[in-house]
Amino acid sequence: MRRLVLAVAMLCGIGLAAAPAAAAVTSNKADAAAGWLARQLIDGERFEADFGGQKFPDQGLTIDAVFAFAAAGVSDTNAGKAIAWLAKPEITTGYVGSGNEAYAGAHAKLMLAAQIRGENPASFGGVDLKAGLLSLLTPSGRFSDRSEFGDYSNALSQSLALLALDRTPGGAPASAVTFLAGAQCADGGFPQNFGEATCTSDVDATATAVQALRATGDAVNAAEGTAWLVTKQHANGGFGFGTNAPNANSTGLAAQALAGHRPAAAAKAREFLRSLQTGCAGAVADRGAIAYDATGLNPSTAPRATAQAILGLARVPLSDLHGGGRPQAPVLSCPRV
Repeated sequence: MRRLVLAVAMLCGIGLAAAPAAAAVTSNKADAAAGWLARQLIDGERFEADFGGQKFPDQGLTIDAVFAFAAAGVSDTNAGKAIAWLAKPEITTGYVGSGNEAYAGAHAKLMLAAQIRGENPASFGGVDLKAGLLSLLTPSGRFSDRSEFGDYSNALSQSLALLALDRTPGGAPASAVTFLAGAQCADGGFPQNFGEATCTSDVDATATAVQALRATGDAVNAAEGTAWLVTKQHANGGFGFGTNAPNANSTGLAAQALAGHRPAAAAKAREFLRSLQTGCAGAVADRGAIAYDATGLNPSTAPRATAQAILGLARVPLSDLHGGGRPQAPVLSCPRV
């Protein structure tokens, strides 16, 4: 049948679709965003950070893409390539630390990515991520960095640690769950940084913390955090970092946390995210991308903004992410002109 279609097209001079033959076409916003994100990966496998013209591996953003592909259930071929790149020993140790250096957030985030992709976190890139993470658990219940540069662990790394360990047979340590719950501010939200003189709730930290607490059985504190999140939603449905204007990153995380719990607020957040997405009126190469904010698409911020926005658009919590979706990276369906 395909040969017949091609023959007719050639004889009649009918133009065929501009999309690559292997590309899937979609009208789903999350799928289109994930397809665009996959096409931004270098060699289809990784992101890099540019500092003064020098390129460095960006494991964190690459993991964000793995999360996004799992949430949307597409671009699975690229997700497989990304996890294979992350599993290279030099890439793994360059991220989680080696020797006397060990970083809690990196261990937790990479462990969660490995689990989502069905890899063994006890032997990933030559590293036992689970053992390494548990070695950073302090008597207080906090997961802390071991580094000569200081301890940069925070509520995000604590939450990711709970989410990763909750997937293991032993579950997350009770002391670690208690520590995160104990960091809650009086208004119900969670701070990004622990131990500050004034507890200041943060949208990103709260959105991640409530997901971790739900996964580990603390429904009460999770509900309080969710209620606080709703109070920080702007009239246009977006969420901002601190007192800043709404952005896709914070809104994506908040929408993910609200989905299934505060449906009206989650729906408004998704509307805001879709308002930032490049549609059929945009350049073909940009279609599906999600801008960081209303100022427009910026190539330097769009990959991370798109990755985190997908989490909100797809409505799948971090605790439920699993790989194995459709292999192709879809392109946005647009009418031909």
